Amino acid sequence: MAGEIVTLQVGQCGNQIGQQFWSQLTKEHGIDRDGYTQFFNIQSSFRDDNTDPFFKDNDNGRYTPRAIMLDLEPKVINDVFNNFQGLFDQRNVWVSQERYGAGNSWAKGYDEGRRNMEYILNIIDKELESTDNFEGFQLLHSVAGGTGSGLGSNLLEALQERYPKSFLTTYSIFPSNESEVVVQPYNTILTLRRLVEESDASIVFDNNAISNLSSRIFKKSNVGYSDSNQLIAAVMSSVTNSIRFPSYMYSSLQSIFCTLIPTPDLHFLTPSFTPFSSDYITHTSDDRHNTAYDVILDLIDSTTSLTTQTEKNPVYFNTFCTLIGSIDNNDILRGINKIQHRLQFAPWSVTSIHVNMGRRSPYLTSQKDSNYINGMMLSNNSGIVPLLTNSCETFDKIFAKRAFLNAFREVEPFNRDDLEFTDSRSIVQNVIDEYTAAEEKDYLDDILIDEENMAGNLDPYNQVDADGDNILN
Repeated sequence: MAGEIVTLQVGQCGNQIGQQFWSQLTKEHGIDRDGYTQFFNIQSSFRDDNTDPFFKDNDNGRYTPRAIMLDLEPKVINDVFNNFQGLFDQRNVWVSQERYGAGNSWAKGYDEGRRNMEYILNIIDKELESTDNFEGFQLLHSVAGGTGSGLGSNLLEALQERYPKSFLTTYSIFPSNESEVVVQPYNTILTLRRLVEESDASIVFDNNAISNLSSRIFKKSNVGYSDSNQLIAAVMSSVTNSIRFPSYMYSSLQSIFCTLIPTPDLHFLTPSFTPFSSDYITHTSDDRHNTAYDVILDLIDSTTSLTTQTEKNPVYFNTFCTLIGSIDNNDILRGINKIQHRLQFAPWSVTSIHVNMGRRSPYLTSQKDSNYINGMMLSNNSGIVPLLTNSCETFDKIFAKRAFLNAFREVEPFNRDDLEFTDSRSIVQNVIDEYTAAEEKDYLDDILIDEENMAGNLDPYNQVDADGDNILN
């Protein structure tokens, strides 16, 4: 049985993405924007969908998202409530009493989180009281601003400490190269450290790729956040398709992500999606006939990725595809066989391609009888290294001059020394090195040797101290 998943929306970016995500999920489950549904009288045994992982429902047929909204200023959260009047639980909101933003300062966002985290965790505790089989969280945030990065980082630490057995997924938005936020490199590295140490899986988007893809999809020059966020929401809903429209496999977060993450450090995943049809975005006519074979091949094309791909031949460790529509098994087998020869897989990765045959929502009535297929792919590959490396290089340029640090010096631990910066930079470099090492044939051999050494395979009667003397004599 699928467990409940609580969505945590942090900052302007996180709450704007969350708004689009819930717009998509309500459509897929036949729920109106006020939380009610015209399908309430359908017995649950006859429904094809499972709303429980993401929605609470009461006896009156009203559904409420398992969502918690956090921000330092109220504007975006107010917009969400105005657009979905009656849908969300107003008790699941925290806005700073100061009611102004973090000024793009990670330190400000982190400090606000530290001073208010017990109150925030109390909101989360109360939300979890409505669950019977809680599985985990998904955090929506930006890594470059102040609230999504700083408050988001503090929240990640608190969640890992308070709910260590829950599965923690993040949907993390990385900045574009043209950002005007001068402290962005600091914010990114400090947040990356928490993604490395605290999250179980991080799905990475970057604004450069999203902007380029949005321009092609929407075919207009003035693409807004509401447009681009539809692309992210399409990925998010597809990741959990097998949870919400149950199948025999991939019925939980862990069953999905364990296929993708061979070791804890290698948990940064890149998403692709195609085609962006009218089931997912507005103002499109891209509902053309296609096959599973077509979609699988398109998903490995860099033009369908929501993360910038600069490495020509990245090494793949694992991939997970969800194909939604009327699917021919032979087309899937042909597609898998083709990409196994086109992509370079790590020599130790035995079962590297996983495919879920998803189901299209029966409540999307305009598309119910269509003969096209949508596809989403999450891949774990070395192509993430350039993005991480670029984050380190931009950090190094300004940190070498100790530039723009005034906003950090007012807050602990930055008012004492620079250790938080240097430690974070080192931890991100370790992940880059880990991804590079994972390209080698003996990668898992080295992991197993390290684990054996950590387990202490020593003669219990021949243990010595630093001077070589037997400590048991």
